[in-house]
Amino acid sequence: MAHQKLTFPMPARADLAFDAFHYHHWRAQWDPLVSRTHVQDGAPCPSVGAISENTGAGALRALSMRTQFVSYDRPMLAAAKMVGRSFPFTQWAASMRHQADGADRSQLIYTYTFEVGPAPLRWVPVH
Repeated sequence: MAHQKLTFPMPARADLAFDAFHYHHWRAQWDPLVSRTHVQDGAPCPSVGAISENTGAGALRALSMRTQFVSYDRPMLAAAKMVGRSFPFTQWAASMRHQADGADRSQLIYTYTFEVGPAPLRWVPVH
């Protein structure tokens, strides 16, 4: 199982960075890892219990994942877990914590845990 915490400096306040990531119609416009992302009930952003569908972009276009939000506390924290299956993942969960870092800057702390399957694929390094 892979688990890691990454910190990224954001050139915007925490509330703006949070919205850029979680208002799905904005994210698909700037995030090169997704071609399509939306909340199943049509809401512009998730909420606790909401399920979102995300389709990869470019070389990741074949990957698609459904996630359910377990936390959504704007503008500080959003966390989700995978629902159903999404090859090559057997488990996936992540959180995004946004913290102020000055008047017009913030930090994004991204923590993830995942496992791949089937078992023969688990030798693949994930660092």
